[in-house]
Amino acid sequence: MNHKHLRWVYLCALSLIWGSSFILMKRALVGLSPIQVGAIRILITAAFLILIGFNKLPSIKRRHWYYLLLNGFVGTFFPAFLFAYAIDKIDSSIASILNSLTPLNTLIFGALLFGFGFKKRQLTGVFIGLIGTFILILKGAEVNPNQDYFYASFILISSVGYALNVNILKKYLHDLDALSITVGNFVLLVVPTIIVLWFTNFFETFEVNDTSLNAILYVAILAVLGTGVAKVMFNRLIQISTPIFSSSVTYLIPIVAIAWGILDGEKLSVIQLLSGVVILLGVYLVNKAK
Repeated sequence: MNHKHLRWVYLCALSLIWGSSFILMKRALVGLSPIQVGAIRILITAAFLILIGFNKLPSIKRRHWYYLLLNGFVGTFFPAFLFAYAIDKIDSSIASILNSLTPLNTLIFGALLFGFGFKKRQLTGVFIGLIGTFILILKGAEVNPNQDYFYASFILISSVGYALNVNILKKYLHDLDALSITVGNFVLLVVPTIIVLWFTNFFETFEVNDTSLNAILYVAILAVLGTGVAKVMFNRLIQISTPIFSSSVTYLIPIVAIAWGILDGEKLSVIQLLSGVVILLGVYLVNKAK
């Protein structure tokens, strides 16, 4: 299959996997704290990737490690914890819609920090996306007054991290294969993650029961599919397409996540849905302009 067709296969598969990751996090948070969900997710993913890709480490050169470390922190480490905290406080469907700002941030930071160009139509898309975001957050606070929409900012911060991640991969790690990049990322994150668990007293306070074991099962599914397999696929997608096309997987993620959220009893107003459409329109304009 040529790259033109393969990138669409990756895009659709990633939308299904990552669209389902929000409800998995929500279920995991029933038995674990946000810190525990983020940390266990990283450690299980690291174990899985090292198991299948340890032989890729020798192919990583010294000049790659700095960018792998930077890439790992902004694209995986911090978002893993920020998403867990956010979904603990706001609906998973709202989080998925806010995450669709990633292509807009990819454009902005690609132009500001990495020298990638953009067109006027793409700039228009950025502003449209931001308007949709403000409406979504403000309306969400009205519809769900019991939820703390301050934590929506955690999703926005994560989307900036994902945008930096895409641009770093495209500019500095393009000569590494996707599995090498992903394994390198997670090898570097193991020690910081164990330190986080140590300083939050996880090893002393964690209780083994049915609820916590079920939560770990959800995290394991999230780690292996939503992080391990998906990261390898996404890194490959970046290599065979453009940064903006790669990040436009967020077109489809909210559709899957909203469907899961509705099945799980989450409520969305018409205004919130329209706000989501406005955000996706902005993303479309950013991705469409050539």
